[in-house]
Amino acid sequence: MKNPKRFFLTAIFIVPFLLGVGIVGYWYWTVRVEKQVMLPSYGVVPQFTLTAEDGRTVTKNDLLQKVSIVDFIFTQCAGACPMMSTKMADFQERFKNDPNIQFVSISVDPVTDTPPVLKEYAGQYGAVKGKWTFLTGDRKEIFRLTKEGFHLEIANEQDSTIIHSQKFVLIDHHGTIRGYYDSEDQQDVSALSRDAAILSSKVPA
Repeated sequence: MKNPKRFFLTAIFIVPFLLGVGIVGYWYWTVRVEKQVMLPSYGVVPQFTLTAEDGRTVTKNDLLQKVSIVDFIFTQCAGACPMMSTKMADFQERFKNDPNIQFVSISVDPVTDTPPVLKEYAGQYGAVKGKWTFLTGDRKEIFRLTKEGFHLEIANEQDSTIIHSQKFVLIDHHGTIRGYYDSEDQQDVSALSRDAAILSSKVPA
């Protein structure tokens, strides 16, 4: 080493600088980024009682203590539903080892989508029991839950066509809606993965 003194002096300045950069980076992630994710609140999911594909009763309590990614689909849908279910399957694969994240698909055509029908549909997308749940129930209850609980559009056209939202909904472990994400927008889909992971880290062990 040609000049130990110069090296020592340089280290004195560089090490604190690098530590400072690390601290700022940590602060930005834990405070700035996390704050942007945690602050939005779009209301609390109301009480509901629906039936899962395996016949068990599911209520709002089943959403608590976990982060939930929810969508509204129906098995006879030839439009966005297959794409949404495929992306839900991708989410399930990504978070398969995260016990704090679960997935819920609610049918907007409960007359057709009985538990056996939903069970078959779930199998087509590799849904893991207990990780990804499919729900059906009373039609009025589901329409009310969609509109008043999740604040999403839904309508039944005169030709019986069901018009429903193509958004994914992110719910925290308190049952509070934290975000809406367009299933057709890849940036939104990526943001949903990021935000779900951040909320998962806040679930008590």
